[in-house]
Amino acid sequence: MSKAQALRDAILAAPLETSNFGETPQPGTLYLPPSHLKALRLDAHVVVGGRGVGKSFWTAALRNPLFHKIVGTAAPELAGIRVAVGFANLEQIDYYPNQDVFSRFLEQNGDSYDLWRAVVLRWVAREAKQHVPDEDWGTTVAWLKSQPEAVARLMQLPRNWRGLLLFDALDRTSDAWERMDRIVRGLLRVVLWLKSFGGLHAKVFLREDQAERTVFNFPDASKLTATKAELAWARHDLHGMLWQRLINAPGRYGELLRDICPNVAQDRVWRVASEMKSESEAQKKAFERLAGPWMGRDRRRGVPYTWAAGHLADGRGLTSPRSFLAAIRQAAEDSGERYGQHEYPLHYESIKRGIQKASEIRVQEIAEDYPWVPDILSVLKGMNVPCDFAEVWEKWGDSFPDGPQGITSSRLPAQHAERGWDGIKEDLQRLGLLEARRDGRVDMPDLYRVGFGLGRKGGVKPKN
Repeated sequence: MSKAQALRDAILAAPLETSNFGETPQPGTLYLPPSHLKALRLDAHVVVGGRGVGKSFWTAALRNPLFHKIVGTAAPELAGIRVAVGFANLEQIDYYPNQDVFSRFLEQNGDSYDLWRAVVLRWVAREAKQHVPDEDWGTTVAWLKSQPEAVARLMQLPRNWRGLLLFDALDRTSDAWERMDRIVRGLLRVVLWLKSFGGLHAKVFLREDQAERTVFNFPDASKLTATKAELAWARHDLHGMLWQRLINAPGRYGELLRDICPNVAQDRVWRVASEMKSESEAQKKAFERLAGPWMGRDRRRGVPYTWAAGHLADGRGLTSPRSFLAAIRQAAEDSGERYGQHEYPLHYESIKRGIQKASEIRVQEIAEDYPWVPDILSVLKGMNVPCDFAEVWEKWGDSFPDGPQGITSSRLPAQHAERGWDGIKEDLQRLGLLEARRDGRVDMPDLYRVGFGLGRKGGVKPKN
């Protein structure tokens, strides 16, 4: 077996999956970009990030004592803290309400602020070995409203513990924007209320479109917005995270990859060395060992180190680790199938096919989050970008003669449909699916363009 094939097999053996549904992350996958440290500190009550940037991953990681040890002196306030979940994509009806409970509660003119306080009270009571009425969520809410002194005493009990309550996947609380805004706004009011009790903390993970709406329209909300942190991944962060996973591939596979990447042993797992956490010569040379120096036969085609991450960015210039890892894995599989004798583990044409795969995955994710987006963008299939917006408008007008109101959606419809096609364009730009050029034309990043079947002169081709 050639060295390139052995390294290719090692890449495929590494833990490159990033989706998290509440399970504890593997110790070898825990990688903390320096820019994320602010988001994980206790004084960052609101953390904003798009799909696939790590909101659910950090929700699970923060519950892992090993992660607290890894953070170490960088965030000493996390040492010894008890972490619980107040909402997530995994249903746990005894710990927090689900979408149906929220729907019924609000239909009965309930205030989501009270329902979220009930979540906090159950959490505090469990930790303090106290009892509150918990036959159902309505019972807990009725108790807190009818027994305010008992609630105050529970919250003011002397504590020999500190706690952090995490809230994630809040788009699952409702299928309607207005109702979801009410739910999230109530939660943020509770976070503010919780600040008055020493040792109790909350952290809310929001998508960008949630944070840009009216959820902060309440008194003293500025005390929360001042702490807001964002989860973003620079190119060197993506490569650092990739190598963190590669060097922890099982058995001899990990040994092969550790020969390329500077590393240190820590708590029975391997950690990338400090020079692999920045855009250093060491980081560039390590990826060159996997993908070669050029995206073709010479320098005119670009450098794989920068090319891969750059072609996975959305319209705001942001690349998610999920897309990056999916592209690398697909590139390794394709290289083995098509270019088994290539001198490097990753062939440059396979990296392009990795972009195709990542784009397919991203389009599927967008369809889950915003069912109206595939309807509106699929009619553009076959077009070339960049192009005049008038051409896009014409396509939309032909497919939806009744205007944006003709776009049906089972959940979270376009936010600005009432403003016509300009409103749809704005929504797509805010989501990073479209970008406006200085000359007035509209463009679509490869991350979405390839998956939705649009062309670009000289760009990665969509799959047939």
